[in-house]
Amino acid sequence: MSNSVLSPNPPNPNPPNPNPPNPAPPVTGITITYHNDNQRTGQNLGETVLTPQNVISTTFGKLFSYPVDGAIYGQPLYVQNLQFPAQGIRNVVYVVTEHDSVYAFDADQKSPGTLWQVSLADAASNVTPVPCADEVAPPGDTTTCNFIGTEIGITGTPVIDIDTKTLYVSAFTKEGTTYVHRLHALDLVSGSEKFGGPIAIQGSVPGTGDGSDGTNVAFDAHQHLQRSALLLSNGVVYVAFASFSDVTPYHGWIFGYDSQTLQQRALLNLAPNGTAAGIWASGGGMASDSAGNLFVVTGNGTFDADSGGQDYGDSFVKLTQAGSSLSVADFFTPFNQSNLNLQDLDLGAGGPVLLPDQSGGHAHLILAGGKQGTLYLVDRDNMGHFRTANNGQIVQSLASIVGAIFSTPAFWANKIYIAGVGDSLKIFDLNGGLLSTAPSSHSANTFGFPGATPTISANGSQAGIVWVLENAAFRTKKPAILHAYDANDVSHELYNSQQAGSRDTLPLGVGFAVPTVANGKVYVGTVSELDVFGVMP
Repeated sequence: MSNSVLSPNPPNPNPPNPNPPNPAPPVTGITITYHNDNQRTGQNLGETVLTPQNVISTTFGKLFSYPVDGAIYGQPLYVQNLQFPAQGIRNVVYVVTEHDSVYAFDADQKSPGTLWQVSLADAASNVTPVPCADEVAPPGDTTTCNFIGTEIGITGTPVIDIDTKTLYVSAFTKEGTTYVHRLHALDLVSGSEKFGGPIAIQGSVPGTGDGSDGTNVAFDAHQHLQRSALLLSNGVVYVAFASFSDVTPYHGWIFGYDSQTLQQRALLNLAPNGTAAGIWASGGGMASDSAGNLFVVTGNGTFDADSGGQDYGDSFVKLTQAGSSLSVADFFTPFNQSNLNLQDLDLGAGGPVLLPDQSGGHAHLILAGGKQGTLYLVDRDNMGHFRTANNGQIVQSLASIVGAIFSTPAFWANKIYIAGVGDSLKIFDLNGGLLSTAPSSHSANTFGFPGATPTISANGSQAGIVWVLENAAFRTKKPAILHAYDANDVSHELYNSQQAGSRDTLPLGVGFAVPTVANGKVYVGTVSELDVFGVMP
C-alpha cells in the first residue's frame, strides 16, 4: 500500500494553450437581399469606413473590376467572414448574369479574385439562356431587347440564407424548344447545388382568365419574366413574376418554396379570372414585416376585388402565409385604377418600402408609387381597399409629386429618398407618420429614364451617404455614372464617377441597377463587369 498523499491540486494533463488561436469571426451578411433588408429600406447602418469627408474624387474612386460573361441586372450581394478550404476567411460579393452564371468574388482584392463560378445553363445539353428574340412580340417590336439585352438568364436579385449559407437563384433557360424557370439553392462556399435542387417553377390555379382552359390557369414559363427580387421570409423563398413587355397572356404569379427542402409551399395568381397584375417593381422585391406579413404592389391589369373578385391590378396587396396557403389579407387600390390601367401608368412600376414604426395614429406604414409619380402612404394594418371618388381612406397621397417612379424609395433617419424620371433626387421628411408635402432637399442634377433607386450607407445616425446609379444612358450606349450625396442635404454632391477623367469611368449600365455598399467599398454591376469603388490606397 502506498503512503503517498494526493495533491489537492493535481496537474492538468491537458493544460490550456497560453496563446490560443483567435476564433474565426462569425459569418454575417451585410447585403443578403435586395435593398438590404426584407422591409426594403435600402439602408446599411454599419458603414464605418466611408464618410462624407473621404468620399471625394481625390481620395475615393474605382479600385478594380471583375469581368463577367453577361449583364448584371440583380443587385450584388455581400457576405463577410466565410471560410474557404483553400483560401481561408474571405469577404465575398455574389453576382448573377443574364448568361445564367453565378460568381463568388473576393470582395476586397483582385487576387485571388474569383472564388468560384457556376453556370446554370449547359450548352452541351442544349440548355441555354433564352435568346431575346424568342421573347419579342408582336413581330418587329424590339422593346424587350432594349430592356434586357441579347439574352435572358438571371434577372431578379437572388437572396441568401446566412444560417444555412445558401444562395437562392431563379434562372431562366431554353431547353430545346421548352422554356423553364428553375429555383437553385447554391452553397455559398462551393457553388454546389443543395437540398436536391434545382426545381422547376410550375403550377396552376382555378381561374377563367387570360390563357386559361376555361377552368384553370397554368403558369407558362415562356410568357413570364422573373424581374422582381427574391424574398426569404419565415423559411420560405418567394419568387414572383410579371411579363415580357406586357405581351399577353400573363399574370402576377407568386411561388413559395421551403428554404431547406425546396418543396412548394405557396402558389398564388393575383388575376386568375382576368389578366396581368404582374409583379416586377423595376427590380424591387416583395417585402415582409416582423409579423411575417408579405406585401406586393401590382402593375396594370384587371381589378374586381372591390366587388368580390380575385383580380388585383394596380394595387397594394397584403398577403399571409398559413401552412401551404398564401392568401390576400388586405389591399389598397387607387380610385383611378381604371385610368392607370388604360394609360399604362402601372402602379407596380415602383417597389414597396415598409417603414419603421411611426408615432401618430398609424404605426405600420408602407410606401410606394408608380408611373404617375404619386406617392402613396398606406396603413399596413388597415389598407383601405378601394373608393371610387378619391384616396381619402389611406394615410397620405401626394399626387404627381415626383417624376414617374420606376424604383424603390430608400429610408434613413426619418427621411425618404426617391429619384423619378426626369427629376432630381429628392428628400421628403417623415414626421409623426406623415411625409412633408414638398421636398426638403433635392439634387442639382436630374435623372432620365428610368430614374434611380437610392441606397444609403451610414454609421448609425451619422455619416449618411446616398448612393445612386445613373443609368439613363444605357439605351444610347453610354457609361453608367455612380453618384454620392450628403444624406442630410442631397443638394451637396460629394462625388461622381466622371469627376476624375477616365480613372473611374464605368462601362455601359443596365436599367434599374442598384449599387451595394459594404465595409468601405461600393459594388456596381454593369453589362460586362463588376466594378469595385473605395478609398484610394
